Formats: sequence, C-alpha cells, structure tokens
Amino acid sequence: MAQGAVLPAGSVGVVPVVPIKELVPWAVFAGVILLALLYLVGMDQGSTSVFSGSMIHEFVHDGRHLLGFPCH
Repeated sequence: MAQGAVLPAGSVGVVPVVPIKELVPWAVFAGVILLALLYLVGMDQGSTSVFSGSMIHEFVHDGRHLLGFPCH
C-alpha cells in the first residue's frame, strides 16, 4: 500500500533565497578551482609548465584525451 504525505492547510512549499553576498565567495572559489584544474589537465606542459618533470602530465594523461586536449 502506498503512503502519502499531506501538507497542512495553507502551507506552500517555500524556496529559500540565498543573498548574492553569500553566493559570490563560493562562485569565486569554484572559478579558481576550475581554472586550476583546466590548467593542470590541459596546459601543464612545455614552456607554460609550473611544475618540472612529467608527473602531472602522466597522471592526467587519459583525462586530457577524454576532454579533447592533444598531448603528443
């Protein structure tokens, strides 16, 4: 037998509103993380490399091909 929930009379589902001032720091944080990941996966090789060696390249090698970045 199916069970159902009944809302009290007069109650309406209210969606909480998040103020922009509280949302901006999280958006900036997410943007920085996405840019860092994009750099590490897509552009960390050759003259733009921050880290020496090829450890990061080998670690994200399959991800590069999956995302369409050429690497050899």
